[in-house]
Amino acid sequence: KQIMDMRKTLFLTAFLMIFGLSEAIYAQKKPIEINKQDFISKVINYEDVSGSWQYLGDKPAIVEFYADWCPPCKVMASVLKDIAKEYAGKMYVYKINVDKQKELSKEIGIASIPTIFICPVGKQPLVVSGAVSKETLQMYIEEELFGNISE
Repeated sequence: KQIMDMRKTLFLTAFLMIFGLSEAIYAQKKPIEINKQDFISKVINYEDVSGSWQYLGDKPAIVEFYADWCPPCKVMASVLKDIAKEYAGKMYVYKINVDKQKELSKEIGIASIPTIFICPVGKQPLVVSGAVSKETLQMYIEEELFGNISE
């Protein structure tokens, strides 16, 4: 009985570790929805009186401001999902729903959607307004985030 209990415990532990690990890996392969507090702590602390708009993260990021009802945003959703999968572990892909985060959107001046912040580590983000193709977004990622300037 003691051996059986030990086997059950080992099996359960292994199952939970594998499930937890696969869940963590999967979570990184899709855009992550964030709110104002996340934006201030992970992306840009625009409330800082120094006026610095430097990206705070430890890996480059893309942040999309979007709305569920916006047709160009729906196009960008599939592009960003692909980008999140392709660059998993190398960068963050965040999304912010302007209808749920009205105060944040107003405070940082989001005038149209989608608006995309391309955030290199420790630098000011590049802001792109409107939907862009996956190829264009990849070009921005390679040039602005990873410094690979194509010839």
